[in-house]
Amino acid sequence: MDQVKIKAEVRTEQGTGAVRRLRRQGLVPGSVMKMDKSGVELIKFSKHEFMMAMRGRTSKQLLVTLEMAGGDVPALMREVQNDVIAGTPIHADFSEVSLTQKVRVVVPMYLKGEPKGVKIGGGILAQVLRSVEVECLPTDIVEKFDVDVTDLDLEQTLFVRDLKLGDKFTPVTRGELAVAVIKAPDDDGSAKGGDKAAESDKKKK
Repeated sequence: MDQVKIKAEVRTEQGTGAVRRLRRQGLVPGSVMKMDKSGVELIKFSKHEFMMAMRGRTSKQLLVTLEMAGGDVPALMREVQNDVIAGTPIHADFSEVSLTQKVRVVVPMYLKGEPKGVKIGGGILAQVLRSVEVECLPTDIVEKFDVDVTDLDLEQTLFVRDLKLGDKFTPVTRGELAVAVIKAPDDDGSAKGGDKAAESDKKKK
């Protein structure tokens, strides 16, 4: 994944009125939690440059480099608030990180391939879990996991413990949670037990 760089400045402007003025100037207010949790630094950056850097990205939990006057700051983007009408960013929260210390991030999962149980058995594929929390180094963070389900047969379930994420990632999400299931269809074409499997996993979380 290519690196995201954002030119940012320390901001002294606080309060609703000051923040609104920043936004009218095309700037986005933000905050950076210090690595030692000792405090928060207020920042501001160009909305246009930020939107260009984020174009085409599917995840908001990314490693970014905040290019500050005092030097580059590696940080994990934690949350971006968008305008409910325009959909453009109005605030962003970051956490300073060490590139040599592991962090926890939630990564979306996308199912890839046509399962054996669907192609041959006529079953129905249901994705129960759409993201997984993992621990990894900041430089190893990915925007998504592609999960191969081609070998999944009829009435089989893929669990978190079955995921092949590679040596760089340690799952934090409990291994017994179901990710996807192939269910035999009822006479009306709906999946038998699909809703029950999803409901069961929701209760476990």
